[in-house]
Amino acid sequence: MTERATKPSLVPTGRSALSRRSMLVAGTAAAGLTVVAPAAGWAGPAGATDPGSTPAAVPPRDPFTLGVASGDPFPDGMVLWTRLAPDPLAEDGMGGMPARNVAVQWELARDERFRRVVRRGTEHARPELGHSVHVELSGLRSGTEYFFRFRSGRHHSPVGRTRTAPEHGVLGGGLSMCFASCAQYEHGYFTAYRRLAEEEPDLVLHLGDYQYEYRAGDYDAPGGNVRDHDGPETETLANYRQRHAQYKADTDLQAAHAVAPWLVVWDDHEIDNNWAGEVPEKPEIPQPDFAARRTAAAQAYYENMPLRRSSVPAGVDIRLYRKLRWGGLANFHMMDTRQYRDDQACGDGWKDCDEAGNPTRTITGAEQEAWLLDGFRRSRARWDILGQQVFFTQRENASGANSMDAWDGYAASRDRVTQGWVDAGVRNAVVLTGDVHTHWANEVKLDYNDPDSRSVGTELVCSSITSGGDGADSDPNDNESVQLNPHIKFFNGQRGYVRTRITRDELRADFRVVDRVSVPDAQVHTRASFVVPDREATLHEA
Repeated sequence: MTERATKPSLVPTGRSALSRRSMLVAGTAAAGLTVVAPAAGWAGPAGATDPGSTPAAVPPRDPFTLGVASGDPFPDGMVLWTRLAPDPLAEDGMGGMPARNVAVQWELARDERFRRVVRRGTEHARPELGHSVHVELSGLRSGTEYFFRFRSGRHHSPVGRTRTAPEHGVLGGGLSMCFASCAQYEHGYFTAYRRLAEEEPDLVLHLGDYQYEYRAGDYDAPGGNVRDHDGPETETLANYRQRHAQYKADTDLQAAHAVAPWLVVWDDHEIDNNWAGEVPEKPEIPQPDFAARRTAAAQAYYENMPLRRSSVPAGVDIRLYRKLRWGGLANFHMMDTRQYRDDQACGDGWKDCDEAGNPTRTITGAEQEAWLLDGFRRSRARWDILGQQVFFTQRENASGANSMDAWDGYAASRDRVTQGWVDAGVRNAVVLTGDVHTHWANEVKLDYNDPDSRSVGTELVCSSITSGGDGADSDPNDNESVQLNPHIKFFNGQRGYVRTRITRDELRADFRVVDRVSVPDAQVHTRASFVVPDREATLHEA
């Protein structure tokens, strides 16, 4: 990673180590994050309230146990997030907060010591939103780094780092971006999140399975679980709020949220394994109303993510597909392949299924597909990047079967999207994928039956943060999928994330892995690196 000589890292080098900064508040080491001393210019009295809150509503205990986050950066602003929860694991999902509004002050500064504050204000943490706070800012300088923090009563949050995107059309000096998915709390420690934070990227993409719905012991890692979920399988709003809080209370995850703005989309486990549209995983088994469960999960997801008001849920619906421009360098088309898809063909799993090729089947829904194709036609970016959930490239096993919970189960949908970016003349198309708990690097074809046909895009697949337990190193050439599918160039079964560097001339991807997640504080290293040169749509091992 690029060393920053002008300032020390926001992220401690150890699980409970202090930053090298001199201005610290005692006791923050336990959170693994830095808090700037409260004397640095807060406006108004510490107990400031508003007509919607009362002095009695000021939390008597530290409510910032879930850290801070930012997201959806535009050239002139972003979303700042926190959620008040002095008792994160409270069974009612309210985090130990009273059923009334609480005033929360916030500040945004150009420096991490808050000597140059550029914005400040007060928001209301409301019980109907789980006492979450979403500050949606505009009018800021483009392409600029900022720092932010919150206060409620005498309590101060950790400090977060964020930034605005470059102005539209500006190529700039490049983008450092990491992407990740699949963090099953029980299966391991979130060390990979901390290692990601230590990269100090400009942007983080999370591609789904941010949290898992199971009760303790229902989903065991091969080597056994290292910690347990609290509460039952998530079905109600209280359940989902409690589960999100348990994950957010993890200090390694907090470090990753605090270091850079995030772009998030969900996959299946944020609600129910392998759900599809209106269909739960096991529709044949009597269960609570699935629409009510979706409504609860969507509400909790919004409450716990740094999302804009455009993503406020309306019943079961939450608008997560959206586009973010990073200057003239990259368009990020963030997709939702769960909410609008047809049910998996021939059931879940690997099947040789004729229905998967039905031309009417869709994984995106008609409206999202039209939005995506229109985005391709309008694009003037060097790189068009699809942030989405499930394996995009064709992947057959020795019996000729494909995974039905992937784009193979929606082949016509994949063909329309791929042909769409080709017809639009997209300069560089890159698909980013999560879900499968393993690293992959693939080339995208219009005709997978002709291995010699030209590649028209690339796909980078990140492994899990923890899901599946420790995993194992492997020789990619011994993998069946690599052997049977010539367009698949790399596979690895360890845990980790993908670090990318995107410039006007190339995209470089480093597959970062940790040796074990069953023990804390594992080190990270690069298992393989690939470069995609501008206009080539091919993978070159670096």
